Amino acid sequence: MILVTGGLGFIGSHTARALLDLGEECVLVQRREPGALPGFLVGAGGRPLVRTERADLGDVEALRRIGERHAVTGVVHLAGSVPWPPGAADPVGAAQDALGSLFNVVRAAAGRQVPRVVVASTIGVYAGAPGTLPGTAPGSGGDAGPDRTPEVTAPLGEDLPLPMTAGHAIPAFKKIGELLTGHLAAATGLDLVNARISAVWGPLGRPASPFVAVPQLVHAAARGTEPDLSALYAPARAGQGADLIYARDCGRALALLQTAPRLRHRTYNVASGRITGNAEVLAALNAQVPGAGLSLPPGREPGAGPDVRLDVTRLRQDTGYAPRYDLERAVADYLGWLRAGNPR
Repeated sequence: MILVTGGLGFIGSHTARALLDLGEECVLVQRREPGALPGFLVGAGGRPLVRTERADLGDVEALRRIGERHAVTGVVHLAGSVPWPPGAADPVGAAQDALGSLFNVVRAAAGRQVPRVVVASTIGVYAGAPGTLPGTAPGSGGDAGPDRTPEVTAPLGEDLPLPMTAGHAIPAFKKIGELLTGHLAAATGLDLVNARISAVWGPLGRPASPFVAVPQLVHAAARGTEPDLSALYAPARAGQGADLIYARDCGRALALLQTAPRLRHRTYNVASGRITGNAEVLAALNAQVPGAGLSLPPGREPGAGPDVRLDVTRLRQDTGYAPRYDLERAVADYLGWLRAGNPR
């Protein structure tokens, strides 16, 4: 039985589905009251394919009871461990609670002698590393062409030295978490694995991402509306893009990291390993939705960071991972999901 924290969330739901496909059973732990399961976690006659539990990760005894009740043999920790969103009345307490949730997950796993805990990290930890602009989040670019600029950096590998600084709370606490998992792995003997996840998109994701334009573009194509890109931190242009990974592929990569017989590294990039340009996304959508007429301004936004992608060699070699969704298949799948009446 694999315990997935944040298991009813965006990435957690897809990870649970992938674990089921690998023959594992899952218990999904969420702080909020479990709601309706997504359709791909429900079997014939409405039978849930997973078990669900409500628990606060600040309560280590609740986690221990869940571990005993379900005979947990592995953990995928996808819930926050970050004081987010900001604005807490007690920022010191919020930071303490965020790190405490990671400690409690590891403490409960150690008590059961769980062999492996996979901990979610982020592509954002690479910001400011060699090959990226200081203080920026990597992930813009495309292939050569009138609306696509060539990649200008080598893929970023897990051994790349990272700066101690971070311009955002999420990568800051993910860096702290990675350092802690290294220490705790040595101290407890657990196999603690960091998964640096790139930009994820697909069913159950945010309709409006602040980081990439693809969800807004797909929703607009499915609804027959103009895309609202106001939520983006930076304007989107056709010549920009990101190392995108489709949600179902991301879930499968995390499931393989949990179930692989042996992992040789502490940290793995979970990404596509290539830049998907906005121009490619527009072409795929306009081909599958005739008349959509989606477009973005050509070229790149002035001052945009360099094009970067993550090296996924480790992931491929140690787990056998290979993406199952190219861009055209992913776009078709996401459009079908939205047209079936799913709001996100």
